[in-house]
Amino acid sequence: MKDNRPHQFISIQDGCPADFKLSIRSGVRSDIGNRQYMEDEHILVDDLEEYLGPEALITTSGSYYGVFDGHDGKNAAQFVKEKLLNYIVSDVAFPIAVEEAVKHAYLETDAAFANACSLNNVLSSGTTAITVLILAREIFVANAGDCRAVLCRRGKAIEMSRDHKPHVERSHIEALGGYIYDGYLNGYLSVARAFGNWHIEGLKGVNCPLIVEPEVRRAVLTPNDEFMIIGCDGFWDVLQMKVQLFLHKEGCSNIMILSRVHTILLMKL
Repeated sequence: MKDNRPHQFISIQDGCPADFKLSIRSGVRSDIGNRQYMEDEHILVDDLEEYLGPEALITTSGSYYGVFDGHDGKNAAQFVKEKLLNYIVSDVAFPIAVEEAVKHAYLETDAAFANACSLNNVLSSGTTAITVLILAREIFVANAGDCRAVLCRRGKAIEMSRDHKPHVERSHIEALGGYIYDGYLNGYLSVARAFGNWHIEGLKGVNCPLIVEPEVRRAVLTPNDEFMIIGCDGFWDVLQMKVQLFLHKEGCSNIMILSRVHTILLMKL
């Protein structure tokens, strides 16, 4: 089902010098928690041109990050991690219409995973996804599911995504013959958008309630933007947004920030 809502543009251009250039560092911390198997994946690409090579024809500085929260196995998360970026940069709309290229890539990656599952049903699984693509000073956050990205601007939290919970997406779910039972889509999934899940009858496909089309939010970055935190739903369930911002202090490295987050998660659990 096509999402006809307009892409959201978040304007944060005030007071930006003409010669401003981004300097990006990233770090990651993941924890299996009390699960038997790790089903989540992530990707960090600080330099797109170096990662993709000259054949990708990246004409500006760029970075790419993603969190993929898998369920019913890890294969969907691994597949999307490995394939999605290439679908984005090879799309005919890229880099002129980045939002459209990203949306096309989500759909194409999901179709490719469906084909892979048809050849090997052992791969059957699903995953939510949130990706962050930075080109020069523009940032594009695409989300399908309940992972979340929050940008810190002058010490304030800017939500760059929204959770696709079934109760939020009720209208399109019911329009496509689905239902919500005890908060779950068709009594099975806690999200209304995700990759994969082709093995669940009546959930995914033509005129079915589970979709993968992402919502895309765009912003222009300035020196006022300090950092961004991207995490799966379990991370955000434990820590409130304002607590995330409290963790960051000037001069701390990304790894120190992530270490603090991990410590708080352990204390909360």
